[in-house]
Amino acid sequence: MNSSPHLAPTGAAGADTGPAPLPLIAVTMGDGTGIGPEVVVPALLDPDTLRRCRPVVIGDAERLRRAARLRDIACEVVTVTAPGESVFTPGRINVIDLGLLPADLPWGELSPVAGDAAYQYIRTAAELAMNGQVQGICTAPLNKKALHAGGHVFPGHTELLAHLTGVEEVSMMLATPTVKVIHVTTHIGLIDAVRKIEPGLVERTVRRGHEAMVRAGTPEPVIGVCGINPHAGENGLFGHGEEEEKIVPALEVLRADGIDARGPLPADTAFFLAGRGDYDLIVAMYHDQGHGPVKVLGLEAGVNLTVGLPVIRTSVDHGTAFDIAGTGTADAGSMIEALRQAAEMSPSPAR
Repeated sequence: MNSSPHLAPTGAAGADTGPAPLPLIAVTMGDGTGIGPEVVVPALLDPDTLRRCRPVVIGDAERLRRAARLRDIACEVVTVTAPGESVFTPGRINVIDLGLLPADLPWGELSPVAGDAAYQYIRTAAELAMNGQVQGICTAPLNKKALHAGGHVFPGHTELLAHLTGVEEVSMMLATPTVKVIHVTTHIGLIDAVRKIEPGLVERTVRRGHEAMVRAGTPEPVIGVCGINPHAGENGLFGHGEEEEKIVPALEVLRADGIDARGPLPADTAFFLAGRGDYDLIVAMYHDQGHGPVKVLGLEAGVNLTVGLPVIRTSVDHGTAFDIAGTGTADAGSMIEALRQAAEMSPSPAR
């Protein structure tokens, strides 16, 4: 993927043709009892992060300081009231401090207080994005049970952000260095997923994936579209013609519009071919069809993207990891990669 810096377009003689400002990225701290604070701190201090974007944490300043001490990292956590007030220098973390977590909140335990705080971080980030104060959002993990216990019943970040930004339909995309996958359905039961899949939804999902790939630097992506049944139905041997009814009509429309969408493909074959580089993007029909292979092929460097929002949103592809929270051992690699992709896909701000 293209990781070149954001450059201003060349203007007329005398115009400012220097580098455009790096995008401001709101980084939500996630569930404060999980590993979110522990991966946010090293990710924001990583030199590559500051070369690509201007990250501002939405969270709890004291929790970040505790996480830095856990990891034996020397840094300055500075509270700001707005992203535009932030100063970006090595060793400094800027945070909009909502101050919602008690000082004695234990690590690794489900907490309604932390669940509500995680929601408030996302709500604030969405408001900043909709107001144009940040160009992208990068999220640390939240815990769904804690979120629900805190009074906010959403299946996850994807649906929550769609609600907060007033978007009716978005897609989840998972990206690793080996394979990228976008989902037609996500957090619903398998029977419900099969019922929900229809040509219009498949077509819109592929278009969102195509647009995201182009935006990220692949101008003509080759897209493999999975079937629903084993062997993609094998000409009617498995299932009841779901591929012909629900997927093929969408592919015909997409190909007529010049989008290179191939299928329906047996899922096992599709991911094998994607792993060796034959496809730039795989379209999975349901949650586990896409998540299983992605997590086998690259969980540590995986990134979760929400495609279809008015602002780019990326996230780590792991959970709150309560079992290791508070030990200072969490791997920040996925958070660093999520910030890289947020910077890569977010527009440069206006001067």
